[in-house]
Amino acid sequence: MTGIASAGWRAIGTGVRVVVHDGSLEAARAAVAGVLDEVDRVMSRFRDDSELSRLNARSGEEVGVSPLLGDAIAAGLRAARITNGSVDPTVGRAMRLIGYDLDFRSLPQDGAPLEVRFEAVPGWQTVALAADRRRVRVARGVEIDLGSVGKALAADLAAGRALDATGRGGVLISLGGDITVAGRPPDGDWRVLVAEDSEAPADGPGEVVAIRTGAIATSSTTVRRWRRGGRALHHLIDPRTGAPVESPWRTASVVAATCVDANTAATAAIVLGDAALDWLRSTGLAARLVSTDGEVVRVGGWPEPAETRLSPDAVALVASGRAGS
Repeated sequence: MTGIASAGWRAIGTGVRVVVHDGSLEAARAAVAGVLDEVDRVMSRFRDDSELSRLNARSGEEVGVSPLLGDAIAAGLRAARITNGSVDPTVGRAMRLIGYDLDFRSLPQDGAPLEVRFEAVPGWQTVALAADRRRVRVARGVEIDLGSVGKALAADLAAGRALDATGRGGVLISLGGDITVAGRPPDGDWRVLVAEDSEAPADGPGEVVAIRTGAIATSSTTVRRWRRGGRALHHLIDPRTGAPVESPWRTASVVAATCVDANTAATAAIVLGDAALDWLRSTGLAARLVSTDGEVVRVGGWPEPAETRLSPDAVALVASGRAGS
């Protein structure tokens, strides 16, 4: 078919949207659904039968892992390395302790006070991944959570599979706040609403930017919130404390060549707090940060609202910047 077609549904605990330009929506949707089913079976913290849950249950042992889990753990370790531990995959136990042990839609929005002493997470250095990514040893008592990095990896994989399935044109894949595009964009490029709530409608509040290639990811402390004993909690953990991060930024959006890189940088920006601007500038990535009082700060060529289009130079791998690889 010619033109634009789209479909939406829910999977892996988030909203899914597939947009196809000049290709088969049916084929793209089937390809994306297949990727998300595999991701759920492999990476979910909320399924006792997932491969990740089985790995966490065998902490202290060397365990053989599937290619997908091996790649996801590698992505999580790389994210920790290039952000100096601001994004860390060993936050699994901390997530449980703050009550995030169910799919968010099943999570009680209020409850009894937490009785927990927060402490720094074990750290990514407690995970040993073999060079072939097929064997991993997690230190005893350590729990891996691949939440945000895993979702971003799923967006990247889904875009590639969807494009292969359509055989032509281009695709846009959105998993919550993680968006990846691939193939040939429509005229005027892909126009993306950047909003604090990933469930916002396409004509909702926010800024619209246009991209030709790459990915955009948004991290925010304003969504996935709940209360325990009157205390407001959210899902972004500060690895230094093991508690939900207290940041001057409530939202960070970043553009990069892959969704994994964009998500890594967006999450790191919120955790880094006051140090985020210098760190983002060192990566060369375009970013838009919103402070807790609503002030918007643009970094690395992120356009003003009247401009919309990001320059090609703004879409770059974190690995190619000065943040490391």
